[in-house]
Amino acid sequence: MPLSALLARIRKLVPRSEDGHYDEIVRNFGIGTLHAPPTPMSDGELARAIAEFLKQQPSSETVATLGRRLDPSSPL
Repeated sequence: MPLSALLARIRKLVPRSEDGHYDEIVRNFGIGTLHAPPTPMSDGELARAIAEFLKQQPSSETVATLGRRLDPSSPL
């Protein structure tokens, strides 16, 4: 799945009031910290990963947790 399509799905899950979280996700994909899942995630799987990420302020730790949810083989 192209990154743009994944980001569009994520955008739908992140409320506008939490744009800082979305911006952090985009930034981390841009610098290579986050990687798209190697296999497509269901909407439910992606929603659970994003909901977990939204519970706390974006940080390297929460980005790493999201990265492991998106790609369990991630070294994060």
